[in-house]
Amino acid sequence: MPDSHYRFVTHWTIDAPAEAVWDELHGLRAWPSWWRGVLAVDPLEAGDADGLGARYRLVMRSVMPYRLAFNVKTTRLVRPTTIEAHADGELTGVGLWTLTPTGAGTAARYDWDVEASKPWMRALAPVARPIFEWNHDVIMRWGEQGLTKRLGARK
Repeated sequence: MPDSHYRFVTHWTIDAPAEAVWDELHGLRAWPSWWRGVLAVDPLEAGDADGLGARYRLVMRSVMPYRLAFNVKTTRLVRPTTIEAHADGELTGVGLWTLTPTGAGTAARYDWDVEASKPWMRALAPVARPIFEWNHDVIMRWGEQGLTKRLGARK
């Protein structure tokens, strides 16, 4: 079986307070309004009053002609520094947002440790890995641009 496991680390610098960044990242249902590439976020389970245990179905796309659909369940929330979720579906793994206040706003780090579950992605992983990695980077760049704009922050 080809190696279809990926570890991505993304760094954003947002000229906004960590609380504001955390609120937007925690509010998944609004992502399609500001994050190009996030086509849909549908709630599956509410979780507790803070959203811990909440489950959502995400549908994403990039410049490549395919979509990915997967579920995420919030497993750790520490306001305003940490959001962790476990994914299953066409992607399986763990995503972790870590927010750190800085003099210029907020440094956001996203660790995405994921396995591609789609059979065609698994089969193409040996040759398409650089394309899949580039595609991930594009989606994340769109997220940083959208969040910067949404918060009225400078890049």
